[in-house]
Amino acid sequence: MNVGSSGPANADPQPMMEMNMTPLIDVMLVLIIMLIITIPKQNHSVNLNLPVGKPPEMVTPPVIVTIDVDFDGTILWDNVIVPNRAELEAKLSNVAAMADQPEVHLRPNKLVSYKYVAGVMATAQRLRVTKIGMVGNEQFQ
Repeated sequence: MNVGSSGPANADPQPMMEMNMTPLIDVMLVLIIMLIITIPKQNHSVNLNLPVGKPPEMVTPPVIVTIDVDFDGTILWDNVIVPNRAELEAKLSNVAAMADQPEVHLRPNKLVSYKYVAGVMATAQRLRVTKIGMVGNEQFQ
């Protein structure tokens, strides 16, 4: 509050140029508190609907076919050398034709060129082999 006069007696008093910030700060604090109260609690758990009871017993273990790709591109089917691509395609066609396809485990050598492994995977995909997986990936880390 301005009391007194520092200028001539007939001069008009100057208006205050500062804005009163106290009500603005009070309103902002109330809004921040309301925001904090209304934010939902963060739940870091995922609700899962798990099946009840014990799992069905497997009567027979799954059939596993192992395809190894050696460092020079040689393909082995269950440790037996496959001489050419046509024979590999014939074996994969037989696997794809089965009603319950066996699991195909593809194990490439660490030193093999990618084109040989990609060729085996592309052939399996083209012939619709559905149960194929890479085995031994820990050697590449």
